[in-house]
Amino acid sequence: MYCFLQNDELTPAESPSVSPADIEKAEQLKDEGNNYMKEQNYEAAVECYSQAVELDPNNAVYYCNRAAAHSQLGHHEDAITDCEKAISIDEKYSKAYGRMGRALAALNKYKEAISSYQKALDLDPENESYKSYLKIAEQKVRQVPSPRSHMITGRRCVISTDKLTNTLSKASRSVYKKRMSGMMSNAGGGPAAGVGGLTDLSGLIQAGQQFAQQIQQQNPELIQQLRNHVRSRSFSGTTEEHS
Repeated sequence: MYCFLQNDELTPAESPSVSPADIEKAEQLKDEGNNYMKEQNYEAAVECYSQAVELDPNNAVYYCNRAAAHSQLGHHEDAITDCEKAISIDEKYSKAYGRMGRALAALNKYKEAISSYQKALDLDPENESYKSYLKIAEQKVRQVPSPRSHMITGRRCVISTDKLTNTLSKASRSVYKKRMSGMMSNAGGGPAAGVGGLTDLSGLIQAGQQFAQQIQQQNPELIQQLRNHVRSRSFSGTTEEHS
């Protein structure tokens, strides 16, 4: 007779023993799930890991791998739940902390993500991915506008085309438009258009350089945000191996 908890789960010590046959089948399902992950068939991967969990509910790897599949599907809350379950089984499972950090970051819970990444690094200090993700989360926390700046601007700072356009002075926009107009008119101007087009192309490049310089001078914070945004996107596409 098993003693049930309030959430209807057995404590690890009181869980029924898993037969060797079930363990073997669960491992096969995990391997199938890993193959589906490589094929980016994340729904099938979730199904395989879930079947493995049913056969061997005390294996932290199955929950952690399912968390990765959930994250790829955008089911970040489910990923966090699976990571927490994996950690409850093996509190020294660094990969579970790392994957929970990524799920928390995807939900914009950067402070919690930092805590998870730090724990992952405590357990796996040489993991470069954790170091990179931790830096990104720390940058995100620093970028959150203070209440004072929010009161001054009256709105959050958002990277957009309108933001970039409004940063320029009227004079620079006028020069840029004239050069673009000249280039377009020369493009249809017959035999001489080729020479004129090259001249205007050079001028257009020069205008673009002036464009960038004025943004840097007038709003260096925006440039830094763009750099951080590009850096964040590059890390978000990083792939990882599964257990």
